[in-house]
Amino acid sequence: MSLREFGELENMPTVTLSSGYEMPVIGLGLWRLEKNELKDTILNAIKLGYRHFDCAAHYKTEADVGEALAEAFKTGLVKREELFITTKIWNSDHGYVVEACKNSLKKLRLDYLDLYLVHYPLPTRHNAIGQTASLLGKDKVLDIDVTIPLQQTWEGMERTVSLGLVRSIGLSNYDLFLTRDCLAYSKIKPAVSQFETHPYFQRNSLVKFCLKHGVLPTAHTPLGGAAANKDMFGSISPLDDPDLNDVAKKYGKSVAQICLRWGIQRKTAVIPKSSKIQRMKENLEVLEFQLSHEDMEVINSIDRKCRTSLPSKTWGLDVYA
Repeated sequence: MSLREFGELENMPTVTLSSGYEMPVIGLGLWRLEKNELKDTILNAIKLGYRHFDCAAHYKTEADVGEALAEAFKTGLVKREELFITTKIWNSDHGYVVEACKNSLKKLRLDYLDLYLVHYPLPTRHNAIGQTASLLGKDKVLDIDVTIPLQQTWEGMERTVSLGLVRSIGLSNYDLFLTRDCLAYSKIKPAVSQFETHPYFQRNSLVKFCLKHGVLPTAHTPLGGAAANKDMFGSISPLDDPDLNDVAKKYGKSVAQICLRWGIQRKTAVIPKSSKIQRMKENLEVLEFQLSHEDMEVINSIDRKCRTSLPSKTWGLDVYA
């Protein structure tokens, strides 16, 4: 895994994954985007230079993403091989990995995925392929399926590669110990590990472990979820931090840009979410400046070990406990 200053994808910096494929270091996260704004958001993002889009079956928008991609290909806006498309298998489909992958491909109107992730290391009660509800028991607690070991899930992920459905496979929301286990039992090593990390939740040990073992750490929620997570989970936002605001003023940048630049300089890929053209443009502009060592240290010092994405609010138990 090596970082190149500029790859071939419209001058977007890329990382060569352990699978041999290149992944742009900045992607557009599609969680919580409204269906009626998705198509225009994706097409505008492509025009701005985005080549990496992060989807998931659980977002329930794969068909809408597929419609936007089909239009982009048909009009010549971009070629399929110029894009890097990620999606994720939901908890309830761990026992049906290949089928779930084919279902996502059909909705996305694609012949292959660039990256397929296990959304959570948490098999839950199955309903139907692609039906991604988090089913609770009578006790209002998530129905976790204890009969499916994660090694079995990963073997299904590896089959998607051998069948030519997927180019690279990886993890999402795995901790250091579960990542270590996957490295031990896998025949195809995870190329990427996507997890929450930002200045208030830096997770240095997990980042270092992934880098040491050739797994690209990728920051979902790289801005701490901003106002959306404050509203949904009652969490605090690093965008309000006074030290980050001071650094932003020094560089004449937004706090969000400082957070993303910090993430890239610590060798993580970042997938911020926005539907606003100006914000998407600003997120790409983090490629145009660098933070000094001193300012990186300032940001390194404000870690609050504060997770801002808290599914326990709806699942009835803290899966990170």
